[in-house]
Amino acid sequence: MEEIISKHIEKIKQITSATKEELENLRIEYLGKKGVMNDLFAKFKEVAPENRKQMGIKLNELKQIAQAKIEELKEKAEAKAEENKPKEDFTKPLESVALGSIHPLTLVRKEIVDIFSRIGYTVQEGPEIEDDWHVFSALNFPPEHPARDMQDTFFVENGRADGNDILLRTHTSSVQVRTMEKIKPPIRIIAPGRVFRNEAISARAHCIFHQIEGLYIDKNVSFADLKQNLLYFVKEMFGEDTKIRLRPSYFPFTEPSAEMDISCTICKGDGCNICKHTGWLEIMGCGMIDPNVLEASGIDSKVYSGFAFGMGVERIAMLKYDVKDLRQYFENDIRFLKQFSSAL
Repeated sequence: MEEIISKHIEKIKQITSATKEELENLRIEYLGKKGVMNDLFAKFKEVAPENRKQMGIKLNELKQIAQAKIEELKEKAEAKAEENKPKEDFTKPLESVALGSIHPLTLVRKEIVDIFSRIGYTVQEGPEIEDDWHVFSALNFPPEHPARDMQDTFFVENGRADGNDILLRTHTSSVQVRTMEKIKPPIRIIAPGRVFRNEAISARAHCIFHQIEGLYIDKNVSFADLKQNLLYFVKEMFGEDTKIRLRPSYFPFTEPSAEMDISCTICKGDGCNICKHTGWLEIMGCGMIDPNVLEASGIDSKVYSGFAFGMGVERIAMLKYDVKDLRQYFENDIRFLKQFSSAL
């Protein structure tokens, strides 16, 4: 019997690791009701009286070794399982993460596009690096026009032999020209995009800004149609109580031309610093398309007429959100930008 106990002790000592299932089998094998220990204690009665003390010590030693080994293997298994656990506790609630916001210029551009799309306008886009024809010549700009001067325009290739210089577009009217060249009337489009002018950067001006221009060409289009389209836009953008006025102006590509003002959104027309106490704020230029512009793009001006308008997105955003300094749109200051998260 002593030899059997010694073999079991040696067997247990040689075990260095065990799975959860193997550990449970080991416990049952030695400490279960029908296990080795109960079996050996049953045989203990057959041991001669003079050997019982020594045999009892051996039996207790085996039991202690079995219990200690099972506990040791259990701790090892638990430690290994703990090591394999993910470092993060995925059951814990998430920490709040500050979300970004859509840029105010993007918000305003989207709103303008949505308003005009409701009355049939579609979006057209074009290249930012353009040629003289699409930016100036096709729009009835004479060769001596000040807008062609280096002080206003960023030229990429100036003084080309063919006269068709390459430049950064100064307005999105170039998209209107490209549209008239490839699409036959009726045409009803808006052209949003980034434009570039060689101007000093200040609170009210920048060398990069964004425009949205509109174009509508069809038979029997009148100035009254232009006024109604713009009145609809203003009321949708700034509120039903907003009023407009049209003042005579001049643009090479429209005749007659006008500047459009809206009643001040800050003082409601009573007069304040923003509107210079006039009660009015200028927001865009517009007019009936000059017949020369239509003919330059292959559209018969005797059959078709149309109107065009253009506005600065920064200007609309300044009025809508009461922004005093245009430079804030380009500085990526998160304190400024996060104010517009509620507008999502």
